[in-house]
Amino acid sequence: MGESAGGPAPDQPGRPQPEPKYWHLRTLLARAIDTEFTVGQALPNERDLAARFGVARATLRQALDQLELEGRLQRRRGVGTTVAPPRVGVDLGARAHAWPGAPGDAWVPTACGPATPPEAVARALRLPPGRPVEDIRRTLIAHGGPVAAERLYVPLGVLPPSDAPLPPRGPERARAVLARLGRLPLTGQDRAVELGSAGADEARRLDRLPGSAVLVVTTRYASSGRTAALAVATYRADTCRLTFGGGHLPPRGDAPVTPR
Repeated sequence: MGESAGGPAPDQPGRPQPEPKYWHLRTLLARAIDTEFTVGQALPNERDLAARFGVARATLRQALDQLELEGRLQRRRGVGTTVAPPRVGVDLGARAHAWPGAPGDAWVPTACGPATPPEAVARALRLPPGRPVEDIRRTLIAHGGPVAAERLYVPLGVLPPSDAPLPPRGPERARAVLARLGRLPLTGQDRAVELGSAGADEARRLDRLPGSAVLVVTTRYASSGRTAALAVATYRADTCRLTFGGGHLPPRGDAPVTPR
């Protein structure tokens, strides 16, 4: 049947949809960022911005959230909203066949000790509820600040024996656990990436506000048919650009493109 004289129904494909107010504001703000502000410069407060563009505070926050998600803005405690620098490229593919802590690993251990893992982690590791694991915390630093925080869970039973006892706690214990883990054969690895929001602990470790957009990368390491470790890494979505090339693309004469 043909269309009625009044045109397509509102829910039919092809009908132009009105642009959301926050998206139009996002476009105006992006233009202002490019022409009026420099990297690191703070934007006016929300009240002044809302008055300048004649919008409600709720609409303004939606637009700011979108620009933060795109890596154009950063929000920091005690500083406010500032123009973000170009994103840091993090190549996840380059680590596809190595244990955490292997040579070239840029993560810095900050803490380690036996702990009871979250229920979801225990299920992924196929451990009974309440079974302790080595809980290793590591941080990735770039441009003088933290860009990612990781929690690496290692079941106590998978570590090969050693004549040297593990240090009681702290970075020294983390390095010792990682050294033992690296002695196992790495027989498999899979990784999943999803968008999330920073909880209180992640926000504190990454110098972010709770609820800020983050990229959560979960990596499962397998050895001899079982999961030997599970890593949950939280990357700042406003700072990091994750890639999975691993150096397998053929060389080209043009320079790599770094999208914002």
